[in-house]
Amino acid sequence: MWFKLGCVMAGLAVVLGAFAAHGLDRYCVEKYPATERATVAGLDVPMSWKRIQDFKTGAEYQMYHALGLIAVGLLGPSGRSRARNFAGVMFLSGIVLFSGSLYGITLTGVKALGAIAPIGGTAFIVGWLALAVAVCCTGGACAVKPQATV
Repeated sequence: MWFKLGCVMAGLAVVLGAFAAHGLDRYCVEKYPATERATVAGLDVPMSWKRIQDFKTGAEYQMYHALGLIAVGLLGPSGRSRARNFAGVMFLSGIVLFSGSLYGITLTGVKALGAIAPIGGTAFIVGWLALAVAVCCTGGACAVKPQATV
C-alpha cells in the first residue's frame, strides 16, 4: 500500500510542479496585485512571485516524501511493522499538512494556513525517524530482492 501511495504522490507532485511552472503565473498575477509585496532574503519581490515559489516548495517536499513513502513500501513485511506504518502515516500527514498548506496559501491567499506548515514539517521529521527505527530493526534488509543477471 505504501509503495503504491508513494508512486501516486510522486506523480501528483510532478503534476503540481508543472502547474506551478506553467499554469500558475497568470493566476497569481491576477490574485496578487503588483502593489502587494513580500521580503524574501532581504529583497523586495512581488507577492505573486513569492506565492509561486511557495507552491513549488510544496511540490518539492511532496516529491521528497513520496520517495519516503516508496521506501516505506520497499521495507515490506520485514522490520517493525508499527514503526514502518507510523513512518508512512507521518509522511502522508506531512504531505497533506505542509505541502497542502503551501498550496492553500497560494491559491486562496489565506495566510493563516501558514500556521499548519510547521505541523507538517514536524510530521516529516518524525516520519524519517520512524523509518530509521524500522530499518534498524531489519538490519537494513529490504523486501525487494535483487534479480540475478545472466
